[in-house]
Amino acid sequence: MSATVYNFKRYELKYMISRTQYEELLYQLRNHIVEDKFFKSSISNIYYDTPSYKLIRQSLEKPIYKEKFRIRSYSPYPKAEDEVFLELKKKYKKVVYKRRIKSTVKQSKTYLNNISLLKEEGQIGKEIEYFFNYHNFLKPAMYIYYDRYSYKGANDESLRITFDYNLKYRDFDLSLENGSYGFNLIDKEFMLMEIKISGAIPIWLNKIFVDLEIFQHSFSKYGEAYKKTIKESIYDNRIIV
Repeated sequence: MSATVYNFKRYELKYMISRTQYEELLYQLRNHIVEDKFFKSSISNIYYDTPSYKLIRQSLEKPIYKEKFRIRSYSPYPKAEDEVFLELKKKYKKVVYKRRIKSTVKQSKTYLNNISLLKEEGQIGKEIEYFFNYHNFLKPAMYIYYDRYSYKGANDESLRITFDYNLKYRDFDLSLENGSYGFNLIDKEFMLMEIKISGAIPIWLNKIFVDLEIFQHSFSKYGEAYKKTIKESIYDNRIIV
């Protein structure tokens, strides 16, 4: 099967907001944004790491360069022939580079059981193969799920604003096909907003954030899930939802 490849370069700014702030923000943005083509989506991810969680531990130290690999599905319950993306995400000096190959659940298992097959999918496939060979013994490490609302700029489609909610994670049963259950990653009264832009944040958008007292917040879904997993390994009182 021939995969489709994608390449993205952008800045990603994150903000933790309350449901009340979300409603206020949408009102202020009403003349600036429109719903994206895929406005409402459900996103499932499997993050890969070493047995010692080397990649996420290094990432949490906020180095100038970091990278991670995940399999992503836009379905809470993907089946064997459903579409998934094999994504290599890199961040260097605050710029995010995302390179991914479109595949299926079934085909992705074939790739990851024989990583050398990825070089048949061009440059991005070779980069993913190199990533796996460089970081020995990579394996599924964390499942993360969330629902998302997506918007884009009314006059600038390079501006994207997403709102993630109903975030869940689990560090076991690490298969996309097993569904979207897990532990709550953040309080249900909050949402994670991400601004995705190719350059500086627009002045009008920054003014709205200042007026609503919305401030940038460093947050990694996988990083937060990892920290919760480590904490709860001592006192495991998590509730599966």
